[in-house]
Amino acid sequence: MYFYLKNLGPTQQIGALFIIVFGLLLLSSIVAFVLSLRDYGDDEAGERRRGELKNLDGIIRTSWFMVFVFWIGWVSGPLIALTLFGGVSFFALREFMTLSPTRRGDHRSLVLAFFVVLPLQYWLVATEHFDMFAVFIPVYVFLALPVASALANDPQRFLERNAKLQWGIMVCIYGMSHVPALLMLKFPGYDHKNAFMVFFLVLVVQFCMAVQHLVSRKLKLPPAAPAISQSFNWPSWWIGVFVASLFGALLAGITPWVPGTAFAFSFIACVAGSMGHFVMKALKRDRGIPSWGGNVRAVTGAGGLLDRVDALCFAAPVFFHSARWYFDL
Repeated sequence: MYFYLKNLGPTQQIGALFIIVFGLLLLSSIVAFVLSLRDYGDDEAGERRRGELKNLDGIIRTSWFMVFVFWIGWVSGPLIALTLFGGVSFFALREFMTLSPTRRGDHRSLVLAFFVVLPLQYWLVATEHFDMFAVFIPVYVFLALPVASALANDPQRFLERNAKLQWGIMVCIYGMSHVPALLMLKFPGYDHKNAFMVFFLVLVVQFCMAVQHLVSRKLKLPPAAPAISQSFNWPSWWIGVFVASLFGALLAGITPWVPGTAFAFSFIACVAGSMGHFVMKALKRDRGIPSWGGNVRAVTGAGGLLDRVDALCFAAPVFFHSARWYFDL
């Protein structure tokens, strides 16, 4: 597949990828639909199976959405894609904060997060100020927000409230903003094809998550951390990461890399994404909720959006900065 894709022009690559990806997603959607028709009963095992199917359905829906964003980015240019991902960050952060208790003293910090930090982060991407983009939130914002909270004169649970907001900003804004940032990097000998890098990242991460869930259902091994996830176990995780990395090597023809390098970058992205998804599960258990959007659909308007993009929020920064280091950009 590598040599086949490498020898095609950009338009032909799009056509080939459309056939491959549309076929995979259509097949996955049909399988998920057929599985959802089964009667799993009302016991604990049935509830667990329905939860696993819900996770798989979320992965498939995210894949369809990201494919749509890829085509928008290819046809309309990176600025439209930046706007779309900015909207994703906004609703993901809104969902995160809605499920976390806040106080009146947090309002100033919340306004700064939604209406100052978020647009400034995406503006730095649009203007290609990548050095400032990399440190703006972890350095400047993380120092400024506690100051704003302290000036609100509310010390009750001060550390917990600020840590919660900083964590939400880090995942929903900082992590997600690295996906469209790939559209702005100038890879050597890879002009006007950056949308393929976004496509590559999204596809291997989502493929890893889907394989991990499916293998976990088949193997039925004891979970590695049952208090956090009943489906996570190390054999399933290794199989998901390895299979997705091989899949990424096969897609090397749409990247600036050879298959071995594409395998390495796929491996990095899959490890970061799957571990990030596991961390977000731990946060949900801490909040006592099964999903980010399950109980607050009408409030957030996002309907579990953060459940669908959490792995990408962790994979994108690692992938982006690894690519910059590799090409010395």
